[in-house]
Amino acid sequence: MPTFFRAPFFVAGLAFGCLSATAQKERPVSIWLTDPPQSVFFKQQPEGRLEKGAGSAAGPVISIDEKKDFQHIDGFGFALTGGSAQHIMAMSPAARNELLHQLITSDSDHIGTSYLRVSIGASDLSDHVFSYDDLPAGKTDTAMEHFDLGPDLKDVVPVLKQVVDLDPTIKVLGSSWSPPAWMKDNNDTRGGTLLRKYYPAFAKYLVKYILAMQEQGLRIDAITVQNEPLHPGNNPSMLFPAKDEAEFIKNHLGPALDQARLDTRIIIYDHNADRPDYPISILNDPDARKYIDGSAFHLYAGKIDSLSLVHDAYPDKNLYFTEQWVGAPGDFSKDIPEHVRKLIIGATRNWCKNVIEWNLAADSKYEPHTDRGGCDRCLGAVTIDGDKVVRNPAWYIIAHAAKFVRPGSVRIGSNSDDVLPNVAFRTPDHKIVLIVLNNSTAAQTFTVDLQKEKLHTSLNAGAVATYVIKEENR
Repeated sequence: MPTFFRAPFFVAGLAFGCLSATAQKERPVSIWLTDPPQSVFFKQQPEGRLEKGAGSAAGPVISIDEKKDFQHIDGFGFALTGGSAQHIMAMSPAARNELLHQLITSDSDHIGTSYLRVSIGASDLSDHVFSYDDLPAGKTDTAMEHFDLGPDLKDVVPVLKQVVDLDPTIKVLGSSWSPPAWMKDNNDTRGGTLLRKYYPAFAKYLVKYILAMQEQGLRIDAITVQNEPLHPGNNPSMLFPAKDEAEFIKNHLGPALDQARLDTRIIIYDHNADRPDYPISILNDPDARKYIDGSAFHLYAGKIDSLSLVHDAYPDKNLYFTEQWVGAPGDFSKDIPEHVRKLIIGATRNWCKNVIEWNLAADSKYEPHTDRGGCDRCLGAVTIDGDKVVRNPAWYIIAHAAKFVRPGSVRIGSNSDDVLPNVAFRTPDHKIVLIVLNNSTAAQTFTVDLQKEKLHTSLNAGAVATYVIKEENR
């Protein structure tokens, strides 16, 4: 018996497989469970049944409304940092193949990652700081004659090529942590601002990156102009105020992408939910807005509900959730419910088309990372030491959505509250996916209602389940 059943519920006929005498129809429900206190992690449970005439509701009712459509989903996944790729490439070919199949495909218990974020140049989880056009002091290269993908050709590019072989449709987002130091007022990889005289050069640099990745057979679906533009203390990093990002996009990057005939999307902000005014102020500029696909957020400050303020101001522009870390050493019973509630449920209920966890992989010492500000406590979705792989909270957080809510799915209506937060989707293959968290301190019995068909079930405190329902008459 699955660990989230309670004996009274089962005896009373409220568990998944108990058909009442009045049932007219039933549809199978696939259930995948994570219950950290019971050491159950993303395990398929006995099939449930959605029944008509299944009797009165058991506890609270989660009603799914297929007639209410919201945003389409691009995918769920991780940041493939330079350090992550370095660890993956150091594995034996057989071990690497097995890990990537489990990560990218959706067969068996594989998790079906469908969205990756990479850094344009180094991030703070690279083993050293670099750009694609580093020069000796006093030298410049506005024509990008010395542009070279450099270290990425050893790790990020080979991993991405293998990923794309497994799923040619996977989306890749590129984010810049810093332009080359010679473009900045402090001539440093950390902090500083972009000199206005080098706005055209930085636009050319980003275009060159997209084209160079194309030459490797890799499509960059979108870019964010600057990771955490209000946090210049990381290494690499840069301060990029909203008015400057707007100027850069409307007068330089947007026109440069058009001139190169590239369809890579521009996503702005890429920082915390406490400053929705930043993207709104850029979108208020019509000359910048015409080049912008949407805004990206992290959640190290602010509340996830704030994202809807940006949607409400510009409903024709998309929202993305691009980063949230799990701090080492990790706590399954805390991290999984918290991230499912705030990100998988919270970000998507506030219009995000994706959710990305930071980061994919580190070793047991949480390395590599840069000096002077690199994160030394970032826990990967997997810990890799040689060929040994240990799965951490972020793996299961993403699994509950990525495996079932495939790209092209659409969020649909469902009522949600603080006790049983949830989110529902309709997939391209005509299934309904419902993700539910028991956010209380006690087991909860509840009923899922889909067009008057009912599923009676329960979850232990802190448990999360994904319910996959085949649409009627299909």
